[in-house]
Amino acid sequence: MTGELVLNPGREKSVLLRHPWIFSGAVQSVKGNPVSGETVDVVTSKGDWLCRAAYSPTSQIRARIWTWSQDEAVDEAYFSKRINTAIVNRQQLGLFKKSDAIRLIHGESDGLPGLVADIYGRVVVIQALSAGIDPWKMEIARILKEQTGAECIVERSDVEVRKLEGLDEFTGVLIGKEPAGEITINEAGLRFGVNVLRGQKTGFYLDQRENRMLAGNLAHGRRVLNCFSYTGGFTIHALAGGAEDVLSIDSSAEAISAARRNMELNDLPANRAIWMEADVFQALRNLRDRAETFDMIILDPPKFAPTAAHAARAARAYKDINLLAFKMLRPGGLLFTFSCSGGVTTELFQKIVAGAAQDANVNARVSHWMTQAADHPVALNFPEGHYLKGLVCEV
Repeated sequence: MTGELVLNPGREKSVLLRHPWIFSGAVQSVKGNPVSGETVDVVTSKGDWLCRAAYSPTSQIRARIWTWSQDEAVDEAYFSKRINTAIVNRQQLGLFKKSDAIRLIHGESDGLPGLVADIYGRVVVIQALSAGIDPWKMEIARILKEQTGAECIVERSDVEVRKLEGLDEFTGVLIGKEPAGEITINEAGLRFGVNVLRGQKTGFYLDQRENRMLAGNLAHGRRVLNCFSYTGGFTIHALAGGAEDVLSIDSSAEAISAARRNMELNDLPANRAIWMEADVFQALRNLRDRAETFDMIILDPPKFAPTAAHAARAARAYKDINLLAFKMLRPGGLLFTFSCSGGVTTELFQKIVAGAAQDANVNARVSHWMTQAADHPVALNFPEGHYLKGLVCEV
């Protein structure tokens, strides 16, 4: 280590509370000449040692904390220990009994800021989302291969957040051979094809696992509308759960093709599935104008508000789709509605959905509160790790 971050007077409070981020405004000075991603010591304005962190000179998050222990070095043994702890935690929670596709590392909440690692059968996909992770990614890949027995480690660091860290986007194979086409995974007895090199996120929305299972359990005999359907996760669970039929809408022809393949993988009847390639907002208006009605509607849109600054605009979009959905739900119908926007709080999301119900002139109540799956934990010292909010509303 060649660098040291000195904090402004009084700005050590969040560090003492063990929040893992240090913002640029908290930094008084930088001693030495640390380069991007280098490990630095963080001290108070009086020189008292606080923590050890990864330095990011271009980001508003100027440092992400590795450890609050002065005796703990940030080396290969450090990463091996943290990764092992995260994997053992998922094993103890019994998550591998539900699926062979699991999030192994969930960034700050697993003590590894900026690192995501998902396993799909014999392939592990990592995302290096911070300057601190980037220099270590080959060591991390080797550790993951050793601890999981994976045949291939893929990097999917093709995300906008890397630009904030002064990093280029990257996609490629770090260890092993490039997967040939889609990988088939199992989720609660159902099969899904995953393209780890081209699919959204690392290939599949693992955070919705329990919510898909809930939808499947409640779909029997219902006419279902699945919006922003992607590769058909909710669609397949609903059909397997005995839905009367499912209309799936997505703007991507490639995603719909993948969803059709997933239906075939599970030997589900094609005559109960209807597919629509369209803009969801316009499609919902068209369905409303045709007086279409459904017994279950699923709204799982992309991130409308990455930060709180986008919350007002996102609120209008959430209000629009939820209002249209409430208008098309039959009495006794269920609305599964989600927000994955970090800039929209649980309280704000519930307020938006309540306003939509009121404007639709329907009485609705929340029967289930939903969030991200257990392999996406939220550290109590890092509430920002809670991003997925969901409600099941009965009308």
